[in-house]
Amino acid sequence: MNGVLIIDKPAGLTSHDVVNRVRRIIGQRSVGHLGTLDPMATGVLPLVFGNLTRLAQFYTSSDKSYEGTIRFGFATDTYDAEGDPLGPHQPVTALLEQVREAAKRFHGTIDQTPPPFSAKKIHGVPAYKLARKKKEISLPAVQVEIHDFEITSYENERAEFCARVASGTYMRSVAHDLGSTLGCGAHLESLRRTRVAEFSIADAHTLEQVEVAWAAGKGDDICVHPRTLMPDMPSVTATDEIAAHIRSGRAVNLPEFSRAKQVKVFYGQADLIAIATRVAGTLFHPKIVLALEPAVPAAG
Repeated sequence: MNGVLIIDKPAGLTSHDVVNRVRRIIGQRSVGHLGTLDPMATGVLPLVFGNLTRLAQFYTSSDKSYEGTIRFGFATDTYDAEGDPLGPHQPVTALLEQVREAAKRFHGTIDQTPPPFSAKKIHGVPAYKLARKKKEISLPAVQVEIHDFEITSYENERAEFCARVASGTYMRSVAHDLGSTLGCGAHLESLRRTRVAEFSIADAHTLEQVEVAWAAGKGDDICVHPRTLMPDMPSVTATDEIAAHIRSGRAVNLPEFSRAKQVKVFYGQADLIAIATRVAGTLFHPKIVLALEPAVPAAG
């Protein structure tokens, strides 16, 4: 079976834990995710399985949206609530408007240093492995893009926020650096991802809901419809002849898509069989073939 499934990840599980759980539920080894969430974080974790794991390459640069809480007064070694405090509690004197003014520095393209407890590699070793051994960590700053970062409320040394950021941005670092800017230290107390690319929290299902659906033979009902994937890429419904050419890796003419760089090729309404790339003019070559065997087209 091929599909895309959006999980509402619970706190306390790694993204890999979720992948392993879904593998057992659906009885399939070929399952992957489209962007890691820290164990503490909850929310949107898109999973791809079967041949659709090959679509992951189209989501490596996807924007992500979050909401969460920043706790002021002390920083931690992990930059979140799971870490150890880096010092005693500091007095927090900032007012809401001061916090919002400081937050304005975290907009647009900025230089950001990843957390020591991260998957960034130092001489081939993940930084978190060195950090766990109390090794000194020195990660270079990288440029990240923060499209929106809004402090929505502030009370009892805690700021609620919502954010939309480009891939590679660490909200833990944003919280840590905001605390440094205000001079009182801070860490990320909670984080919920509400969107990845076109997938929102409204599309998400709990692991328990997935288990119930699969046990009832209704797995298709909770998977994302293939027609909604990569909405910026046009779709074409292939004839039997075009589908046969696509499945065998041969180029095809698609006159109606002379301006498109890539198209999604469907056989019937829901069988995504390929992603084709324009070679020249109206000639498209199947860059990724997702269905080699003929399928019965869906009704309608």
